[in-house]
Amino acid sequence: MRYGFTTGSCAAAAAKAAAYMLLTGMVKDEITIETPKGILYHAKILDISRGETEVSCAVEKDGGDDPDITTGVWIYAKVSYEEEANPKLRIEGGAGVGRVTRRGLDQPVGNAAINRVPREMIEKEVEEVCRIADYTGGLRIEISVPEGEQLAAHTFNPRLGIVGGISILGTSGIVEPMSSQALLDTIRIELRQRREEGFDYVAVSPGNYGLDFMKKTYGYDLNRSVKCSNFIGAAIDMAVEAGFQRMLLTGHIGKLIKVAGGIMNTHSREADCRMELLAAFAIREQMDPRQVCKILECVTTQEAIPVLEESGKLQAVMNRVADRICYYTENRAGGKMQIDCIVYDNVFGELARSKGAEKWFTLLEQEQGQQI
Repeated sequence: MRYGFTTGSCAAAAAKAAAYMLLTGMVKDEITIETPKGILYHAKILDISRGETEVSCAVEKDGGDDPDITTGVWIYAKVSYEEEANPKLRIEGGAGVGRVTRRGLDQPVGNAAINRVPREMIEKEVEEVCRIADYTGGLRIEISVPEGEQLAAHTFNPRLGIVGGISILGTSGIVEPMSSQALLDTIRIELRQRREEGFDYVAVSPGNYGLDFMKKTYGYDLNRSVKCSNFIGAAIDMAVEAGFQRMLLTGHIGKLIKVAGGIMNTHSREADCRMELLAAFAIREQMDPRQVCKILECVTTQEAIPVLEESGKLQAVMNRVADRICYYTENRAGGKMQIDCIVYDNVFGELARSKGAEKWFTLLEQEQGQQI
C-alpha cells in the first residue's frame, strides 16, 4: 500500500519553498524535504505568489492509501522578512489553522495548533535555505489552510479545545496506510517472523510514541519489534497463536488507560472513556471527590496527571492502572501468555510498570547487547 505525507510535511515543504523563493528571488516549482522517518518527500509547489518582502505558496496534502479528511487540501506557507523576529524563525498559524484554548495538548494555550514535530520540521528546512542563501536575519512563517475551519467541524478539534481550524500534525512525517486488514496482516507477519527467529517473547507498542519512548528512555530500539496500532486485543490473539510465552506492552497512558478498562481496540471511534476510567481509579484510591470532578473535566490524560499529582495519588492510581492492564490482557490471552506493561506520558515520562516488567530489561539487554 502507498504511504502519504502528513500536514506537517506539507507545511514544511511549502515553508521551505516560500523561503527559498523569497531569499533567492528564483521560482521553485518542486521542493524536497526529509521527513523524520528518513523518507524524502518530493512536493509540487502550487499557487505561488511572490512579492519583494513576502512569498506564499501551497502544497497539496496526499494521504496515500489512507485518505482522511485533509487529503486533497492545500496547505499554505507565507514567509516574510521580520528583522526583529524572536526567535529568529517565528512560526504562526493563519486562517484555517486551529488555536489551542485548553491545557493538556501538544502546544500551550494561545498557540496555533501546529504540533512540536511539524514545527521542528519547518525550522530545519527553512534554516537550510537560510544557510544556502547566507541569510542571518529573521523570518515570519505563517501556515494556513483555507478550508481548515470547515474541515475542523468534522474532527475532534472542537471537543479538544482547538478552535478555528485543523491541526498541523505528524510524528514521522508520513501517513502509513491504515487499512484494518492490511495492518492486521502486517502484525501477524511481524509476529511470525520474530517467532521463527527463535524468540518466545515479544515487545509490542501501539505506535511511534511508544517506540520513541523505549528508545530514548531505555536505549531499546522497538522498531525491531511489533507495532500493533489500535489492535491490542488482536495482537495478543496472534501472539498466543504464534506460541509466544511473554509479551511487553509499552504505550502512552492515553491509549493504555482504555486497556485498563478491558477495551482491546483503542481507536477513538470504538471507545473513548479515558477520563471516566481515570476518575474510577482515582475514586478507588479514595481521592477527594472535587479533584475527581476536575479529572472528568480534563480533555487529555496529560492534563489530568497534574490533578492526580496534586492529590498525592498519582503513583497509586498508575500502579492500579498497570495492574488492570495486565489483568485484562492476560485474560484476553486465556492465561497462555505472561503480559507485562510500561505506561508513560510524553511530558511526565514513565508513570508505572507492572511487577514483572523489571525482568524485561535483562532480556532486552541480552538481545541488544548493550547496557540499559
